[in-house]
Amino acid sequence: MADTKSMVDEILKRVLMRIDGTDLSKATGATGNALCASSPVSSPTVSQLQTSMITEHVGSTTTGDTIGLVIANVDSQVLEAMHLTKSYRSIGILGSRTGAGPQIMAADEAVKATNTEIVSIEFARDMKGGAGSGSLIIFGGNDVSDVRRSVEVALRELERTFDEVYMNEAGHVEVQYTARAEKALVTAFGTPEGKAFGLIVGAPAAIGVVMADTAVKSANVDVVDYRSPSSSVMSNEVILQVSGDSGAVKQAVKAARDVGLVLLETMGEKPKNKGNAYII
Repeated sequence: MADTKSMVDEILKRVLMRIDGTDLSKATGATGNALCASSPVSSPTVSQLQTSMITEHVGSTTTGDTIGLVIANVDSQVLEAMHLTKSYRSIGILGSRTGAGPQIMAADEAVKATNTEIVSIEFARDMKGGAGSGSLIIFGGNDVSDVRRSVEVALRELERTFDEVYMNEAGHVEVQYTARAEKALVTAFGTPEGKAFGLIVGAPAAIGVVMADTAVKSANVDVVDYRSPSSSVMSNEVILQVSGDSGAVKQAVKAARDVGLVLLETMGEKPKNKGNAYII
């Protein structure tokens, strides 16, 4: 009975400490460390980052099924095998299963705010069975604190950029805009650095074709690139990138979004985003 009572007391103690936000590792030693390593420290919400005791883990979010990581000193053999555009011993990693555009836009803001650069961007044919793709973005820097900060900024910015992704059971519409493109967008899309940039995505791809045409007809913008299913990791999307004057790019993006949402709604429920649109 004494042993049973002790076990109950210990369980209650742990529960109360979790509620108070206390780090169990300080109170329970190795057992507490194992528990914290496999469980989120904070309560899960849509916009709140999940963390762990893993040193490399910066944070995770349900927004785009995205995880942020950092490696302070990458093994030299792994670094060589990665074939990055520039070798850094410290790298930051932003990976997602759902979405690529929002993550890339967030990464672009991160390199603007930190002493880091983008050394690799890859698209993954994933999206958990959806029409689009996931992504893998690698930051590089000389100081691991700068790299960690870039991942933190990207995770924070992702909550904003993902607000321009609208989904229903049939597909999705996505638009993105920035007044000044930086290295992440140059690396991913080849857009002119320093100029306004707009990203327009429609899925199924048929909707994207109309969105692209509407965008270019609505404003005086330059087409940077057009990607269809055969040229976009076989995703069922059409992706248009435009550049030009800030006002014109924003107008083109908004016009594409409006027509895309109307068309997507004819195929199912009204498309919904997770928060408030930032392109207004």
